[in-house]
Amino acid sequence: MASHAGAAEAAYEHACERYAALGVDTEAALERLSRVSLSLHCWQGDDVGGFENPGGALGGGIAATGNYPGKARNGDELRSDLDLAFRLIPGSHRLNLHAIYAETGGARVARNELGPEHFAAWLDWAKAQGHGLDFNPTCFSHPLAADGYTLAHPDPAVRQFWIEHCIASRRIGAHFGRVLGTPCITNIWVPDGSKDTPADRLAPRQRLRASLDAVLAEPLDPAWNRDAVEAKLFGIGVESYTVGSHEFYMGYAMSRPGTLLCLDAGHFHPTEVISDKLSAVLLYIDELLLHVSRGVRWDSDHVVTLTDELQAIMQELVRGDFLGRTHIGLDFFDASINRVAAWVIGARNAQRALLLALLEPTARLRELERTGDNTGRLALMEELKGLPWGAVWDQFCLRHDAPVGMAFLDAIRSYEAKVLAQR
Repeated sequence: MASHAGAAEAAYEHACERYAALGVDTEAALERLSRVSLSLHCWQGDDVGGFENPGGALGGGIAATGNYPGKARNGDELRSDLDLAFRLIPGSHRLNLHAIYAETGGARVARNELGPEHFAAWLDWAKAQGHGLDFNPTCFSHPLAADGYTLAHPDPAVRQFWIEHCIASRRIGAHFGRVLGTPCITNIWVPDGSKDTPADRLAPRQRLRASLDAVLAEPLDPAWNRDAVEAKLFGIGVESYTVGSHEFYMGYAMSRPGTLLCLDAGHFHPTEVISDKLSAVLLYIDELLLHVSRGVRWDSDHVVTLTDELQAIMQELVRGDFLGRTHIGLDFFDASINRVAAWVIGARNAQRALLLALLEPTARLRELERTGDNTGRLALMEELKGLPWGAVWDQFCLRHDAPVGMAFLDAIRSYEAKVLAQR
């Protein structure tokens, strides 16, 4: 182990010299990366099942494919899996909860009657482990969402149920933020839409706007709770029309001060990229919630890999100085591989892409562009791709007591044999 650490240190020293020659301070990059907390999504650990109706069918156009053994079946198992994932991801991070992960002691509690007491175990765990908590109302996988409409439902009674659920979720989020001392991002996504072409696209959007206004009417201290709204292009069962489109929510967030816009990397047309949207929307919106995902053909929420688009997203956040205005969460679920490994691989890739962006000589690139030296700009951008950034990443892992290289998989394999295989 000592020899490996020594080799990593020597490699890092060499990397420092290479980057310094281009005006990049690797220590500053590592320090900035250490201040970025990702919000891990709890639903990767149990295929978006939750605890409300174990074994129940997913709704809202959501599908988790695969049957890899070891799925978490309750809160204790899910928290145990998360503990391992957090240990293998360098840095300090958060957890994103959905309302269906309430622990009610076996009692049936309607979603519009949920309160902080139903998440007490999560809060105790987060406090003990030093994690912030984020939250989401769950407007899917429910009888009152079976026809594809919730906050935009034509029936006022159904609509009121979902309004009350979202209000309850905001209050739960504010409780998390108050107790933990870090604001909870409460994100609203609804699956509302139509499988075939509707005759009236306007009325559902009018109802959704009114419902959201009712949900957000209660002032909550932004030091405890921040509200976000999330768009989607389409989903299974709503292929022809989505009420909460990108344009709808962009307009809503812009016209409702303090409301964050959530951009999900898998919620757009396959030819669209959110890296190009960041600087545009941040001209008009104070803060963003970013869901890092990987859509393949459609919103399939694949495990995040180190793609060109992931790197482009992080480059935009750094080049535009947007990191302080962006909350980064993960959103994918894969039931075909080890679920803990999915968390770790996805999170570490998000961090690696961000590190690559932090290791750019941004000022120098801008100066080349300002003076019209596009040749030099292209040459420098391409040169950066071959620099030993992996040695800087290894150093980051070492400093945060996280495994270097593939060593994280050894810990996961051991946990799988001792814990997951017994479920």
